[in-house]
Amino acid sequence: MSIARIISTKKLTQAQKELLLNADISFIEANFIETVPLNFETDSHIENVIFTSQNAVKSTVKKKIKIDNCFCVGDKTEALLNDAGFKVVEKAYQAKALAKKIIENHPEKSFTFFCGDKRREELPGILKKYGVNLREVQVYKTELTSRTIQGDFDAVMFFSPSAVESFTKQNLFEDLLVFCIGKTTEAEAKKYTNNIITANKTTIENVIVQVVKHYKQND
Repeated sequence: MSIARIISTKKLTQAQKELLLNADISFIEANFIETVPLNFETDSHIENVIFTSQNAVKSTVKKKIKIDNCFCVGDKTEALLNDAGFKVVEKAYQAKALAKKIIENHPEKSFTFFCGDKRREELPGILKKYGVNLREVQVYKTELTSRTIQGDFDAVMFFSPSAVESFTKQNLFEDLLVFCIGKTTEAEAKKYTNNIITANKTTIENVIVQVVKHYKQND
């Protein structure tokens, strides 16, 4: 069987690349989105803050804000918060699940949600529906950096809904198999194809694991 050829819509670390190379999977990589920190204003001390992305953490840490309690999505977001000396009170692997934990365990608290300009509606929508006091602060913006991909490929990996949006500006899915990092990315990809495999954990590594597993099974 010929070697699978994959498009990664995000530049990978050396360790991530080796997961693909060790499985004899060929790939090209390009960043289809760029995140730009914003110069935002907020209080110097905040009691409860919600983070659903690593980019929001990176933008916030530079501000030297004192935060008592953090509520976050994903292991890597939690790791960044821990490295910055913040206390993580609740963690989930999807924004919807985090919102559910907040409603069940902290409904009386007020929250600040540090987010990007393309943040999804799930978490704020659910919290507002249940009367949780929520203030949103945009701390970074996402820019689409679309480009045309030349050549024949078997699959494409997406790590955010914005990357799907960027990819489709100059490329077609045609016969590509799509690997997605999570449900919100999957929902965006479903606008164009149903040929999708979604990671069971929202990490880049798990997306790659799904790629390797799929092509090993079909070898």
